[in-house]
Amino acid sequence: MNKKYERYINYIIEDIQPPYFINMRDNYGLRSGEYKLILDKVFDQPLNIIYHHPKYSVYDINGNQIYFEDSSNGYWFKKEYDTNGNLIYIENSNGLWYKREYDSNGNLIYYEDSNGRIIDNR
Repeated sequence: MNKKYERYINYIIEDIQPPYFINMRDNYGLRSGEYKLILDKVFDQPLNIIYHHPKYSVYDINGNQIYFEDSSNGYWFKKEYDTNGNLIYIENSNGLWYKREYDSNGNLIYYEDSNGRIIDNR
């Protein structure tokens, strides 16, 4: 990769916000073959991207869906998992989100969401 292209890719990685696929195409002029390069670095891991026009699903190395986007309307959501595969965070383009924490036995011990609901059993 030449230095100028590498600097541009690094700029995109630092700058990009969801909806990732729409922004990569419309705001940065990237080709679909470059999407994985960007998202692997944004999510800091190798990813599997599945495309079914106009929807993209992104999976981590454990097969967990970590991102979804419908490029026809801009709707997106992203998810995070802990090392045990428990879903610990989800956020979507409508501004809704929730966080979860689990103990070492996989029991839910904390929940908080964008509506202000909190359950704390820590």
